[in-house]
Amino acid sequence: MPPKIGLAAAPTRIKRRVLNRDKLEAEIAEVAVRIFAECGYEGTSIAAIAEAAGLSKQNLMYYYPTKQALYQRVLDDVLDDWLARMESLAHEEQDPHDMLRAYIQAKMRFSREQPWASRVYAMEVISGAPLYGQQIHDRVVPLLRKDIDVFEKWIAAGRIGPVNATHLIFMVWAMTQSYADFSAQMALVLGRKQLTRKDYDDGEETIVRMVMAAIACTPPGNLP
Repeated sequence: MPPKIGLAAAPTRIKRRVLNRDKLEAEIAEVAVRIFAECGYEGTSIAAIAEAAGLSKQNLMYYYPTKQALYQRVLDDVLDDWLARMESLAHEEQDPHDMLRAYIQAKMRFSREQPWASRVYAMEVISGAPLYGQQIHDRVVPLLRKDIDVFEKWIAAGRIGPVNATHLIFMVWAMTQSYADFSAQMALVLGRKQLTRKDYDDGEETIVRMVMAAIACTPPGNLP
C-alpha cells in the first residue's frame, strides 16, 4: 500500500500555495501600477507588464485573465491605501487641529511614497472613471460624508470656525496629490531632477498652515 499522507500535510501545502499565489499577484500588481501610470490604460499591454514582471504573457494571464482584471486590482490596492489615510478624520472626540495635521501628513506621505499609484488613480478620474467609477462612488462617497459629518460637529461645538467642509477636503486632496501627479513639473521649476524630502516637508507645512487658517475661529488676519 502507498504511504498515507498525514492529515495536516495537505492543508499546509494548500495554504502555502495560496500564500505564494497572493504574493505573486501582489508583485505583478506592483509592476503594473508603474506601467499603467506611464502609459495609461489604453497604452498598456499585458505583454509589456509580463515582460517587466519577468513572466510569460500566458503565465501572467493565469493570475489575471484580462488587462481590466489587473487594472481593477491595481486601483483596488490604490484605493485601499488612500481610504485608510482618510480614516484619520473620523474621530470627532480628538482635537481637530491634530486630526487635520495627521490627515495632511498621511496624504503627503502617500504622494511621496506612492507617486505611481496616485497617478494611475488620477488618470482614471480625469478620464471620467469609465472603468472604476462605481467603486469610487461606493467607497469614497460614504467615507467623505462621514468626514463631513465630523467637521459639522466640530463647527457646532465651536471647536473650529465655520467652513465648507466638502470643499476644504477637496482642496486638501488637490494640494497633497499634486506633489505626486505634478512632481516632475515642480522639480523642473525648482531646477532639479526630482523633489527632495525637504520639498515634501516644506509643502506639508505650508498646506497645514493654510488649512489651520481656514478653520480658525478668528479671522485669518488676526492669527498670531
